[in-house]
Amino acid sequence: MMKISILHLGGTISSFLDEKTGGVSAKYTAKDILKLYPEIKHIAEIDSKLIRNMWSQDMRFSHYNIIAKEIEKEVKKGVDGIIITHGTDTMHYTSAALAFILEDCPIPVIITGAQRSSDRGSSDAKLNLICSCQFIANSNFQGVAICMYESMEDKSCLILSPTKTRKFHTSRRDAFKVVNGKPIARVTEQGNVGFIDKHNKKENKILKLKLINEDIKIGILKSYPGMLAEQINFYKNYDGLIIEATGLGNLPTTKLDKETQENEKILEALKNLSKKIPIVLSPQTIFGRLNLNVYSNQRPYQEIGLLGNESDMTTETTFIKLAWLLSNHKEEVSKLIAQNLRGELSSRTSLDFLDYVYQE
Repeated sequence: MMKISILHLGGTISSFLDEKTGGVSAKYTAKDILKLYPEIKHIAEIDSKLIRNMWSQDMRFSHYNIIAKEIEKEVKKGVDGIIITHGTDTMHYTSAALAFILEDCPIPVIITGAQRSSDRGSSDAKLNLICSCQFIANSNFQGVAICMYESMEDKSCLILSPTKTRKFHTSRRDAFKVVNGKPIARVTEQGNVGFIDKHNKKENKILKLKLINEDIKIGILKSYPGMLAEQINFYKNYDGLIIEATGLGNLPTTKLDKETQENEKILEALKNLSKKIPIVLSPQTIFGRLNLNVYSNQRPYQEIGLLGNESDMTTETTFIKLAWLLSNHKEEVSKLIAQNLRGELSSRTSLDFLDYVYQE
């Protein structure tokens, strides 16, 4: 049987009702998970290890490095695959971070979780965990991916890109979808695996860790009507800034009348800040890509050094990628932010978002 290591980080999949607080708490141990879902022992030889019992919203860059180092230990042991149980709120941040940190990962590293706690009858924990095991045991996949519910029909899970996936719903079990791309594969509880998109196939590689500097400070700012230049200036002591631009990449920077004088100040603030730190635009629209060559008001953006033209990366992945680049390739940020390093950028825009409208 294949050897799979499960590294536990807490979250809803590790939670149950806390009678003291009336809410759910992440308190399951590594052994508890194996007792709850003994079916996985028939799929592979399982080793289970608790790394943290924490909510994913509490994670920091240092935790991504801790997880990566634990993965490196398991790889050196010779395991065939790794499952990481994780809270869902920031699962897509962690998946992107590991995709960049784990260079030339020789085995599958599957991140999974649950939208509903393991003690609930409607929990998605069991199917997500079993499908993660089945995918490792019955595929030739290599690298980092997410495994979560496909639909409310409780029949299958999808294997999702670590750098193009986003949480689209607060509580639905099928909350995770790929943005501007396709799922990697579909897997059932019985172990049937069907690949939907191209993937990294197993080959001999030597894992290298390229960690994120834990002291890096990256800001995220959303563009909106009524912005002030002082909001841009706030980030002068940061290492980088992500700005969610509207539409094809628009910002409120055009002075049209006395009521829009502040917009001129915003453009000047961007010009001054971009001389100090990289400023990267990402699409506020979620689907589609930026194009800073369409409108005349956008032309100055590239002239003053704003990055992100033609990007279809999610804001979350843009945030993680910039932190990773500043940690490992600081002198090449402006060049590498526009290059597809881990499947984070699409060569063409997908229309699959039309399939992601939830049908009640």
